[in-house]
Amino acid sequence: MVPFCFAGIKLIALPQGALYWPARAALLVADLHLEKASFFARAGQMLPPYDSLATLADLTALVAATSAREIWCLGDSFHDPKGCERLPIQAQEMLRALTGATRWTWITGNHDRSFADHCGGMIVEEAQIDGLLLRHEADPREARPELSGHYHPKLRLTVKGRRVARRCFIASATKLILPAFGALTGGLDATSPAIARALGSRGEALVPVADRLLRFPLAA
Repeated sequence: MVPFCFAGIKLIALPQGALYWPARAALLVADLHLEKASFFARAGQMLPPYDSLATLADLTALVAATSAREIWCLGDSFHDPKGCERLPIQAQEMLRALTGATRWTWITGNHDRSFADHCGGMIVEEAQIDGLLLRHEADPREARPELSGHYHPKLRLTVKGRRVARRCFIASATKLILPAFGALTGGLDATSPAIARALGSRGEALVPVADRLLRFPLAA
């Protein structure tokens, strides 16, 4: 794990798509989109119904690996406001184990703005902690240092003639956009105009690997 500084604060971008904040022993994740498969199944589009279990298993492993004491979910944790109610029993048990063992905060997003939690944690629209503003979607008018999700950024490159895509963090001087952590999520190209508008300035894509943090400048 390689630390980097954002707004004077040491953070660690993890290859799994999460952000670790050592000073707070906090783990930040965005866009879990739990119960996305069951949402589509209700409309007749059948997908393997294991996305929530896979996402929560990955998160459980990461909490254990980092010894995180705080968890901040930066919105769209559920694919729709009723997603929490559809969680399978095993997924509910996994989630309650996590919320019971940590200080857990749900930040609401556009998909789950009015969801009612049944598995623990605190629900807020946004939060400001230790000089960082945490919200779901970046606000280009915001001058304060800001952590967000929403865009599911992915960096697409051609390597040795083969097209590859990797989820990435997007950073500027005052904004840090996290990739989607969920097992059943797509991704928006890091160079997309929507991300450029959200940043409001020139940024870079950050791709964490085992022992390095790769940086790729993005056009303004």
